[in-house]
Amino acid sequence: MTATQMPDGIENLSTSECWEMFRSTDVGRLAVVVDGQPELFPINYVVDHGSIVFRTARGTKLDGALGGSNVAFETDGYHPASNVAWSVVVKGPAERLASIEDVLASSLLPLFPWQAGEKNNFMRIVPDQVTGRRFRVQAASRRSMGLSDARRLNVE
Repeated sequence: MTATQMPDGIENLSTSECWEMFRSTDVGRLAVVVDGQPELFPINYVVDHGSIVFRTARGTKLDGALGGSNVAFETDGYHPASNVAWSVVVKGPAERLASIEDVLASSLLPLFPWQAGEKNNFMRIVPDQVTGRRFRVQAASRRSMGLSDARRLNVE
């Protein structure tokens, strides 16, 4: 599948372009469902053989990832020089790596938790869907002061 240009200037990325974007960063957001409610967690990750691998400790993130529903994982970026932004998403089941071979292989990946503590659960998201978009940021949106800018300037 190749990238397709949409009439409104949004470009749908091909699967291979999406994986290229995933490989270009190491932080994203994991979306899981816990007790019927969506939860979102920032995680660091690596791409490994067409999947997303991350480490986590016991808790809500692990419970949600293994709760029986598919997860979503997203990362994005912005290139100031070209004024282009992008976002890529994978959706699918998350699984805990259980075999000693899988855990040992994953422990060799360049995946280092940011927070202290034991992150002994190696997780893999096996995508059912991989999607992404790229678009040029409008110059006007970069010039106007947004609400968050006003708050930073203490302007009401």
